[in-house]
Amino acid sequence: MTRILTLTLNPAIDRTVTLDRLVPGAVHRARALRDDAGGKGVNVASCLADWGVPVTAAGVLGTGNAAAFEALFAVKSIADRCLRVAGETRTNLKLVDPAGTTDVNLPGLALAPTDLAAVRAVLRDAAGPDTLAVLAGSLPAGAGPDLYADLTAELKAAGARVLLDASGPPLAAALAADTLPDIVKPNRHELEEWAGRPLPALADVVGAATDLVRRGIPLVVVSLGEDGAVFVRRDGAGVQALHALAPAVAVASTVGAGDALVAGLVAGLSADLALADTARLALAFAAGKLTRAGANLPARAEVEAIAKAIEIRPLPN
Repeated sequence: MTRILTLTLNPAIDRTVTLDRLVPGAVHRARALRDDAGGKGVNVASCLADWGVPVTAAGVLGTGNAAAFEALFAVKSIADRCLRVAGETRTNLKLVDPAGTTDVNLPGLALAPTDLAAVRAVLRDAAGPDTLAVLAGSLPAGAGPDLYADLTAELKAAGARVLLDASGPPLAAALAADTLPDIVKPNRHELEEWAGRPLPALADVVGAATDLVRRGIPLVVVSLGEDGAVFVRRDGAGVQALHALAPAVAVASTVGAGDALVAGLVAGLSADLALADTARLALAFAAGKLTRAGANLPARAEVEAIAKAIEIRPLPN
């Protein structure tokens, strides 16, 4: 059985403030407030745990407010391998109104070289040939942009598979390294940054994702928001590409939807599903999470019903 390990080096408590309408410069009265222990890898672990997949969460937490994360890990039976350091994990603000979600992301903890060395030791201990490791989110102060590239090489040397969900210089460095991730999950904007050009049409997205596959990454998944996601993988000497579209759902919160997609992707890969079925599960996780606040899935039967309604379109490449 595949062991799942997620890494979150820059976690956050997501503070969601619900407003009737967000007006810049105005005074607002909040309709609701909730805090969720989050960060991309933590969100992935949370959704996997809801699906019943055993998962270990690694990363760095500030001792001042680690209790929120510890409570989540306890409730969902997520194995906690997070390093504790002095200070507080950052709080990110999510301002939600009918027009959408406005994110205000605050700086995170600054990590010392000894902290990063301790995290690497945890990964070396936790990873092996039966492991799928998810490296997700931004890097904290104190970590160089090559860190994900270095961790990818170390994890793969231990026999693990690596899924990378990052952006900006850390993503670029990982994609330029000698040892490449097994799976990458950029969104359209992140893929455009890597490609150095706009990708307005679906064919443009597929072309850029195919370039990554031909560079040596076995599976590339590009999330497109309301337009679903593109899945491109190496298939023998060629390339297979699919476009997955989810049905419309009542949206409670978009916070963590991309992370839920990653969790569904991991669940499909760990179960060795066919690409089309993996795509259905990934989109069903994302759509199901949209109906819930925080990084939480609805009941399994509801996710399975959504998966059956996912439209899969084969794409030329």
